[in-house]
Amino acid sequence: MKNINILLVDDEVSQRLILKGHLQLKNYNVYESSSGEEAISIIKENIIDIIISDFKMEGMNGIELLQKAKELNPEISFIIITAFGTIDDAVRALKSGAYEYLTKPIDLDELDSIIEKIVERQNLISENKYLKEILIKKSDYTGIIAQSEKMMNVMSMAMRVADSKASVLITGESGTGKELIAKAIHYASPRKDKPFIATNCAALNENLLESELFGYEKGAFTGADFRRRGRFELADGGTLFLDEIGDMSLNMQVKILRALQEQKFERVGGSITIKVDVRILAATNQNLLKLIEENKFREDLYYRLNVISIEIPPLRNRKEDIPFLIKHFISMYLPETKRKSIEFSKEAMDILLKYDYPGNVRELENIIHHITVLAREDMITSNDLPAGLRDLPKENLKAKTLPEKVDALEKSLIIEALEKSRGNQSQAARALGISERNLRYKLIKFGLK
Repeated sequence: MKNINILLVDDEVSQRLILKGHLQLKNYNVYESSSGEEAISIIKENIIDIIISDFKMEGMNGIELLQKAKELNPEISFIIITAFGTIDDAVRALKSGAYEYLTKPIDLDELDSIIEKIVERQNLISENKYLKEILIKKSDYTGIIAQSEKMMNVMSMAMRVADSKASVLITGESGTGKELIAKAIHYASPRKDKPFIATNCAALNENLLESELFGYEKGAFTGADFRRRGRFELADGGTLFLDEIGDMSLNMQVKILRALQEQKFERVGGSITIKVDVRILAATNQNLLKLIEENKFREDLYYRLNVISIEIPPLRNRKEDIPFLIKHFISMYLPETKRKSIEFSKEAMDILLKYDYPGNVRELENIIHHITVLAREDMITSNDLPAGLRDLPKENLKAKTLPEKVDALEKSLIIEALEKSRGNQSQAARALGISERNLRYKLIKFGLK
C-alpha cells in the first residue's frame, strides 16, 4: 500500500494533537494546520490524500475549504468533523463532496474504519486508471470494451493474477467474453511473448480431444501418418486455455489432472515423457460444484483448476457497457458498408438498452452486425432492429413476471433465427450467440420443433 498523507485542519490544538498521535500510530503521514488558509498552502505544496477538517473555524470554514481543496485536487477525500452537528450541516457537507461527517468527541475506531474505506476506494480508483491504460495497450489482443464497475473489477482481478503461475477458472454465461479475459491475463503476464493456445473441450469427442491436447506419434491410429505435436507442447512457455472444461469426459479429466500436476505427459501412441512449462486457464458456463455432486466432474481437478476464480457478469447486469460496445461493433462492421456513420434514434437505443441479451455480448455483436449491414438509412430506428427486438412489447403483453417476459422474448428470437436459417440449428445458434446444445435445450423447453 502507498503511503497515505492526511491533513488535519482544526483551530483547537488539543484536538489536532490527539488525532495526529493516533494516526501516526497507524503509520499515516500527518500534516496539520490551524486554519483553512494555511491548509490551502499545504495542499498546493504537498500530495494530500485525505483531509480531516473542523466544520466551524475562524476565517475559512470547513465547507469552503472542502470546495477550494476539490478545485486544487478533485481526488482528495474529505472528512468533516464538528461539535455542533445538525442534519442540515451533514447534508450540506455531503452535497459539497465530503466523504463522511463525524461529530465530536470523535470515535477513533469509527474514524479508522472510514479512513480504511477511503484508502480502499482510492486504491481501486488508481488501479482502474492503470487497468484502463493496460486495456488500451492490449486492445489489439483482447478486444475488451468495458466501462462498468463490475467489469473493471473483473479486469482488476485479471491484472492482479497475471504475473503469477496460478491456474485460473473463469466462469460466466455463454457469450460473456471468457476467452477475452483469458487473453487479457496472458498478454499482461510475463508469458506474453510466448504462445496463447485455446482449445474448446466441447467441440471434440474424447479421442480427438486427447490427440489435440497431447499430440500423437506416427502410426498411433488409422490416419496418423506423421507425428503431431499437441496443444500442451505448442503452449510450452506460454498459456493453454481450456474452454468449456465442464464438457470434458471423466476419463479425459484424469489425464488432464496428471498433466497439470506433473507438467508432463506422453503423446498418444508414444512412450517418451515430454515435460512442458504451461500455465492453465480454464473456462466454463456450467456449475462445476453441481457436476461434482452428480459425479460428472472430478473434485481434485476442480481444485487444481480453481486456484483463482474469476466470474464474468452477464451483460444484463452491466448495461452501462452497452453504448460503448455498440460503438465498438459499429466501427468493426461499418467498413462492410458504404456509409460513413450510423446513429440510433432515441427509441431504438432505448430498446437496445432495455433488452436482457440472453446471448450476452456475442448476441449484441450479432444484432449490431445485422443492423449495420441491412439498415437502409444512417439513422437507425426501431424498424431497423431485428424482429425479436422490434416486437418486444407485443411479445410481452401476456407475460406478467420477468422470467415470463424473458422466455417470451427468447422464444421469439429463436423462431426468427430458425426461420432465417431455414431450420439449420447450427446457423441459428451462431446467429443467437449460443451453443447448439443450449439451443436444443431451449427448443425442448419452449416446445418448438
